[in-house]
Amino acid sequence: MRITAGALGALFLATAAMAQPAALPSADEIVQKNLAARGGQAALAALTSLTLDGKLVFPGGFELTYHEVRSGGAVRVEATLQGLTLVQAYDGKGGGWRINPFEGRKDAEKMGDDEARSLADAATIPGVLLSARADGASVSLLGREDFDGTDCYKLKVIQKDGDEFIYLIDPDSMLEVKIVETRKLRGAVQVSETELGDYEAVAGVMFPMSVESGPQGASQRQRTIITKAAANAAAPPALFAQPAK
Repeated sequence: MRITAGALGALFLATAAMAQPAALPSADEIVQKNLAARGGQAALAALTSLTLDGKLVFPGGFELTYHEVRSGGAVRVEATLQGLTLVQAYDGKGGGWRINPFEGRKDAEKMGDDEARSLADAATIPGVLLSARADGASVSLLGREDFDGTDCYKLKVIQKDGDEFIYLIDPDSMLEVKIVETRKLRGAVQVSETELGDYEAVAGVMFPMSVESGPQGASQRQRTIITKAAANAAAPPALFAQPAK
């Protein structure tokens, strides 16, 4: 069989093309695919409040009941054990507060600005990534990174205050599987990691029902397991406002 120079050239070009890695989508394209995977803009816009119930499990199997409500940029989180309830809340207007009976405190105490900003990020129903552009944050693609054997897309969000978030996006589901947060709390840089899984739809919007989190490099982490989720339940502003003493 005679192979011509033209055939050899075509074979070489085809082989070279196959050897080239597939071009990565842009950061904006990945965000749009993530938005679609979460349920789409219309479904997110229709979700005025989110209520999550389950349990908070600490290393060693120590468990508290868990209750969270988000609405209008505000959030209230409650963790209860033996009749005592720890409350952390952000009012959606810049004010964060807590009640910690486990430290012998029964009255609500104002949070510092750094802690309030951290809670404000947790208050958004879409999440930091999908809220980034509207909030004036930058989003860039850092390439890909392995996570439990999956070659994930790696996005970086830098907020206006300098806090940073690294998102790993599963290329098949296009959902977040890991978040690394770097922020300043009380003057010190703190890095935490969060792994997300067991996604389920709530009013057409996907949310993780299993969340593991803790300081970067920690051998043990706390886990939030959601067993019940509800959409658009009543969530009046008073629920998030700091009680008067």
